[in-house]
Amino acid sequence: MTRHFLNLTDAGGNAVAAMLNDAIDRKAARKGLPKGKADADAPLAGHVLAMVFEKNSTRTRVSFDVAMRQLGGSAVILDAGTTQLGRGETIADTARVLSRMADAIMLRTDDHAKVEELARYASVPVINGLTDLSHPCQIMADLLTVIEHGKALPGLEVAWLGDGNNVLNSIVEAAGLMKFNVRIGVPEGYESDAAFIEAAKLGGANVHVVRDAAEAARGADVVVTDTWISMGQAHAEAKLAAMEPYQVNQALMAHAKADALFLHCLPAHRGEEVTDAVIDGPCSVVWDEAENRIHAQKSVLRWVFGQL
Repeated sequence: MTRHFLNLTDAGGNAVAAMLNDAIDRKAARKGLPKGKADADAPLAGHVLAMVFEKNSTRTRVSFDVAMRQLGGSAVILDAGTTQLGRGETIADTARVLSRMADAIMLRTDDHAKVEELARYASVPVINGLTDLSHPCQIMADLLTVIEHGKALPGLEVAWLGDGNNVLNSIVEAAGLMKFNVRIGVPEGYESDAAFIEAAKLGGANVHVVRDAAEAARGADVVVTDTWISMGQAHAEAKLAAMEPYQVNQALMAHAKADALFLHCLPAHRGEEVTDAVIDGPCSVVWDEAENRIHAQKSVLRWVFGQL
């Protein structure tokens, strides 16, 4: 049966743990190697990943490309605007064609239904590189970063500040699988998807939505935020005004634990959702987080190919 990675629950908690352990080991084994040199075992030698981008990308584009090189494989980058997909070819037909030409497909798009349709018609693994609903590959990198910095996932206290977006949905999903807790500081009307919250609670996570930013951050092990205006959204003044009390600054971080980590998937709008003092400060691990997109996704790729 073809393995797709559209959301974290497609793999499940045990598989997520196995991927994280694999990422830690493979990253350690590469220490000192040039970034383009293949791993000693080159587990995906001869494999090709087709990457389809309907949204702009820096980290996803580079990290998947480098991940495939390090695994011994290769990647083909397709921008929707320069392919037949951008000229009206159906997702189903695109899935059928790419399945004949590549060993796996990664899609970065808007509507989550598109990646679901791609998976429905593809005969090779499909990976969600981002949709408006979720961003599971980012959260794999986030979890890896948290573990690297000495924090265990079970019982972890995570604070989210700002817009209830796709990244938050996947954090909440991870909480249910890996048994940690999330306090969501978000203005009314900008909450995350309720289905993710209910599923996480059924999985044993404590997930609370609060309106006070300080309450969300209080006692947190990890503080996370993201841009207030997501890709493709209008730069709405009303939304910015509603989000302003949720800015992650030094005063807010003071409510978290003394050794709390700060995460941001990037790109950051400095001076909006986070201040320079925080993102460039000692609690910030955003650059480790960005690099870990490579290492986490290598293990995701190995999982979809049945190697984990």
